[in-house]
Amino acid sequence: MRNRHYAVAVAVTICLSVAGCRAAHERDDALRADVERDVGDVSEWTAGIIDRPQLDAPVAMLVSVRTGTHAGFDRIVFEFDARVPGYHIEYIDRPVRKCGSGDVTQVAGDSWLEVRLSPVNAHTEEGRPTVAERERMPNLQLLSELELTCDFEAVVTWVFGLESPNRYQVRELDSPSRLVIDVQH
Repeated sequence: MRNRHYAVAVAVTICLSVAGCRAAHERDDALRADVERDVGDVSEWTAGIIDRPQLDAPVAMLVSVRTGTHAGFDRIVFEFDARVPGYHIEYIDRPVRKCGSGDVTQVAGDSWLEVRLSPVNAHTEEGRPTVAERERMPNLQLLSELELTCDFEAVVTWVFGLESPNRYQVRELDSPSRLVIDVQH
């Protein structure tokens, strides 16, 4: 009888240990997933709207914009001083307009992907631009032009002139803080 109680106690201890380890492992996996979501949030390829607001966040500073072509996609990278701000990304129709004046601006391409960032500035407190090239013609496989159409009241908007309204995906990276947008060829 004593051996049976001992065997049951050992079995219960092993089960609890395994369950505890499994629970700890599941917690670690969930934490890792949260970190990956926060740091490397990869959206699905879409041609729809991606909206990720950050209403109560402090104002970030846009420090650079880079472009490049890769196997299967063109990449646009926005780099920020401290953190990635909120963003709203969607295809828009013509005419493309400047936010302050409402003036129409010509952006090359047959489709236009608008990226609205907030709260963020693309200028210093003295009013100097933090990104010198506010209109670019990178002439990549799909990306014909990028143009900053708004830098007002902590809202920065860029419009990508593309050859066609292809699917895109979004990823957030840190060290340094970046918003990466890949548009499929």
